[in-house]
Amino acid sequence: MSEVRVAFRGSLDDFVPPEMRDRWFAWPLDRRTSIKDLLESLGPPHTEIGAIVVNGRSVGFEYIVREGDRIEVLPASDGGEAEALLRPPLPLPPSFVLDTHLGKLVTYLRLLGFDAVYERNADDDQLALVSAHEGRVLLTRDRGLLKRGIVTYGYYVREQDPERQTAEVLRRYRLAGHVTPFRRCARCNTPTVPVRKEDVLDRLEPKTRLYYDEFRECPRCAGIYWKGSHYDRMLDLIGRLTGDA
Repeated sequence: MSEVRVAFRGSLDDFVPPEMRDRWFAWPLDRRTSIKDLLESLGPPHTEIGAIVVNGRSVGFEYIVREGDRIEVLPASDGGEAEALLRPPLPLPPSFVLDTHLGKLVTYLRLLGFDAVYERNADDDQLALVSAHEGRVLLTRDRGLLKRGIVTYGYYVREQDPERQTAEVLRRYRLAGHVTPFRRCARCNTPTVPVRKEDVLDRLEPKTRLYYDEFRECPRCAGIYWKGSHYDRMLDLIGRLTGDA
């Protein structure tokens, strides 16, 4: 039977059995197949792959695997210029869409100023469509969802704690320099705008009217934000998130 030799590098080890990690191994080639289909059948979603080097030459996902090929696979964060063969460059800072199991992560991303879409009842079809049509990075812990062909940008979130998840995403997309805290509505994701105190006075609690003068408002859901008693706690949280990143 025909075979190829494959090696997964770096964080791609997260998706393959121990005997396949960071080493060359033989794999049978029993049918005509694209390299994308072959690699995904071995574990990693295509969104996690940053470069594919076949016999010393970088190739795209459409490459048809041939008998005897030596296939080295690098993770998305290490792909460099070769990643352009796999997908268009991702604009910075990226925008995100998150699956239904990452509700706390979306709150933290919005707190840091990032465009993060989240619908509690969205199914996999909807998530994939939003990611594809709006060019958003799909964040999920569902490997199968990331293997959908229409998904161009995606990331499998390894951590389970929301704070550590946030730091992980900041590291993966090198976002520490793009943090703009308190500029996006935590509830609906809309950028907030400065608003005069007198324009929202009738919506403020008595102590808020007395002690605070600077406010921001969400033009979509009318949420009001100010530097209240929670502000220092939020600054501490932001420090932890960006420090870990």
